[in-house]
Amino acid sequence: MSKQPAKRATRTAAPRKKNVPPKNRDQKAVAGRRNAETRTATVNRATKETRIDLTLDLDGSGKVRVDTGIGFFDHMLDHIGRHGLFDLTIKASGDLHVDDHHTVEDVGICLGKAIAEAVGDKKGIHRYGFFIAPMEEALAQVAVDLSGRAATVYKAQYRGSKIGTFDVQLVEEFLRAVSLNAQMNLHVWVPYGTNNHHVAEAICKAVGKALRMAVEHDLRETAIPSTKGTL
Repeated sequence: MSKQPAKRATRTAAPRKKNVPPKNRDQKAVAGRRNAETRTATVNRATKETRIDLTLDLDGSGKVRVDTGIGFFDHMLDHIGRHGLFDLTIKASGDLHVDDHHTVEDVGICLGKAIAEAVGDKKGIHRYGFFIAPMEEALAQVAVDLSGRAATVYKAQYRGSKIGTFDVQLVEEFLRAVSLNAQMNLHVWVPYGTNNHHVAEAICKAVGKALRMAVEHDLRETAIPSTKGTL
């Protein structure tokens, strides 16, 4: 009588737990932090020279509505907001019969103050941001550090002093005002470029992108990104 082969014992595998991958968990944590806080600011400034009303949402979608009375400047502000994905509203009036200087500088003051207010204690953000933006023949490199310390390095050369009726020196004045009032390091370098409009536009696009990176929440950082514990 032939022996039947012994049946092998079968093992039923336990169903795998549907764990959320670490990356997804991090993304959910970041989303939770974003929902728990509103990173917005409103700044109003009135002097004998200008009146500025500005609102900023760091976690917007790039909706920009600006009216400063200076067409080229509005164009540059639009680039910063759109490429930073900031919702930005600015209404400015100033002594344009004198020149554009006071209006441009005061908008920079207000934008810097709004950035400082909206970013809050800086817990969980990248802090640093950098971007290289080409604009046809021009190239702009921008780096920022939301360090709580103001410093501006601006290295850009233009051919001629104007972009239409806009004084090219005011690009630097605006960015210095932003940096000082946001209490951040801002380094701008344009190694080459021959068209004044392209140079200024590349700078403003890169500023928007670098700021976006700096203020965004880091997937791994939960504390204030500093060895001192404060910024």
